[in-house]
Amino acid sequence: MIRLIFRDLTLGLRAGGGFGLGLAFFLIVTVLVPFAVGPETARLAPIAPGILWLAALLACLLSLDRIFALDREDGALDLLATAPIPLEGLSLAKAVAHWITTGLPLSLAAPALGVLLSLDWPGHLWLGLSLLLGTPALSLIGTFGAALTVGLRRGGLLMSLLVLPLYIPTLVFGADVARRGAAGLDPATPLALLAAVSLGCLAGLPFAAAAALRISLR
Repeated sequence: MIRLIFRDLTLGLRAGGGFGLGLAFFLIVTVLVPFAVGPETARLAPIAPGILWLAALLACLLSLDRIFALDREDGALDLLATAPIPLEGLSLAKAVAHWITTGLPLSLAAPALGVLLSLDWPGHLWLGLSLLLGTPALSLIGTFGAALTVGLRRGGLLMSLLVLPLYIPTLVFGADVARRGAAGLDPATPLALLAAVSLGCLAGLPFAAAAALRISLR
């Protein structure tokens, strides 16, 4: 399983579809928002947590179609399905690799980019923490969506339509953590709910993704 993670990390960095693309999109959205709504601190600060979380969510969405599609095209997915590692482990390895190349860099970059949106200082810490807790759920949900559409031509749009509604709880709780932290309120409740969402996804979605892969490979 560790070899699969390193393999996907290598392929993702060579193809340029994970690390660079997600960060570039995140940076562009963060830079453009002040031009759209105005540079006033009083206007940007209240919406900064939601904007940053939404930008991170969309950045994670960009590379989801590459999780299984490349392996499907070159036949590697059929070989991996016959390997000793179960499909549940394969799905989990794919999700971990996606998070390392996309979710982790976004979590580390978001507090610094929050300065561009006049995010109040206490909110920077809570924003980074909420992304570290929430982006694993985004990768796991995205892996499940990618498994559902791996056998379809141009399934990227359908995958987005399937995945985006499932992202809503993570977005709501994650943005609320950063919002409460920036306002000096106690973010413990949404933080616990966000962690529960990620743990629930970790417990169930690798099995759901493996079941979807078995159907697609028949």
